[in-house]
Amino acid sequence: MFEKVLIANRGEIALRIHRACREMGIRTVAVHSTADNDAMHVRLADEAVCIGPPSARDSYLNKAAILSAATITGADAIHPGYGFLSENADFAQMVEEHGFVFIGPTADHIRMMGDKITAKQAVKDAGIPVVPGSDGSIDSEEEALRVGAEIGYPVLIKATAGGGGKGMKVARTPGELVEAWKMARNEAKAAFGNADVYMEKYLGHPRHIEMQILADNYGAVVHLGERDCSLQRKHQKVLEEAPSPALNADQRARIGKIACDAIAKLGYRNAGTIEFLFENGEFYFIEMNTRLQVEHPITEAITGIDLVREQIRIAAGAPLGYTQDDVRFQGHAIECRVNAEDPQSFIPCPGRISGYHAPGGLGVRVDSGLYSGYRIPPHYDSMIAKLIVHGNSRNEALMRLRRSLGEYVIEGIKTTLPLHNRLVQDSDFVNGDYDIHWLEKFVERNT
Repeated sequence: MFEKVLIANRGEIALRIHRACREMGIRTVAVHSTADNDAMHVRLADEAVCIGPPSARDSYLNKAAILSAATITGADAIHPGYGFLSENADFAQMVEEHGFVFIGPTADHIRMMGDKITAKQAVKDAGIPVVPGSDGSIDSEEEALRVGAEIGYPVLIKATAGGGGKGMKVARTPGELVEAWKMARNEAKAAFGNADVYMEKYLGHPRHIEMQILADNYGAVVHLGERDCSLQRKHQKVLEEAPSPALNADQRARIGKIACDAIAKLGYRNAGTIEFLFENGEFYFIEMNTRLQVEHPITEAITGIDLVREQIRIAAGAPLGYTQDDVRFQGHAIECRVNAEDPQSFIPCPGRISGYHAPGGLGVRVDSGLYSGYRIPPHYDSMIAKLIVHGNSRNEALMRLRRSLGEYVIEGIKTTLPLHNRLVQDSDFVNGDYDIHWLEKFVERNT
């Protein structure tokens, strides 16, 4: 087992990784920008190294600085968390080439799944169903119109190197398609430095379902059930729950087996998440995330399996030590992402926390680096906390979530807690009757 792990991230996920390491007897190294001098993960780590100024480009995305910090502190391995360099194949390769262990999949698998077209073909060959669409990138208006006519409207144009909704446009008619194709290419070029786009059939009312996978170095693969991530605003997840209210046990077992078989064929290792659109009883592959997900705590709640601990064990060469039959799903869990944003306009609201009180009690977990007096820097993602609740049933989890939201106090800045308070009272959400478009309409009704 590793003696020292460098955490190449910040905020709540850096703190989450630190806690897992300490419970395993592993010392930690926090790297941080000057804006994060007082961050909780920096204060709790065994060692801390400042790697640059506030800009992420000059600190948390600075590969050379992170590797230098690992060298001078004598780290054995590097955990990238999520975001930043977590799905950067070049970084994963550099980590290994410099003699450290990258706590995640191989650089080749990150590279494969980082390109949407390559990923789609790889999983299709491995037996995972995909949304009907183009076989590769769409390089001309004529090709776009031809493929659109073949698969039928509406269609979705997506950036091959995309994420977070950038480079993604819907076209409902041939007349809209050419303009959507041009706009998606321009947006993809500006966001990712790669203008390539592809086309898929646009599904009208799907749910966003993702399967959590763990795979060791010896061919063992298990799934830890699904998460429903359909509640999204501008393609950013807001609330997730596990299991999905829309799936039954047979559907869960079917897609879980398909996902595990595909991962085994690909020879993938460590944690990964296969994301699907689910409509009319059918699953369609969207993408695979080759890292830990923000919403991983709800999977931990219903399985009792510490995903970060498993990531570290697998990276250190340990076998899973259990089979699919050993995985048990207990109860229901819900996660609310709390952002430092105005709950009406969603404008970021960094600043000083003047008062802070986290909810507690049975089945309540808060992942956050906040404390009274902490100043949230304006340079990074606005998510500042995750509230996770677990109950024996969905109704119990929902009642626990309402109670916990009522206890949560964050003073000094605006947050999205009021949005969650409204959301958990809505009858559609209470009944589990929603799809990926529902939250946008809910926000419009309540602003």
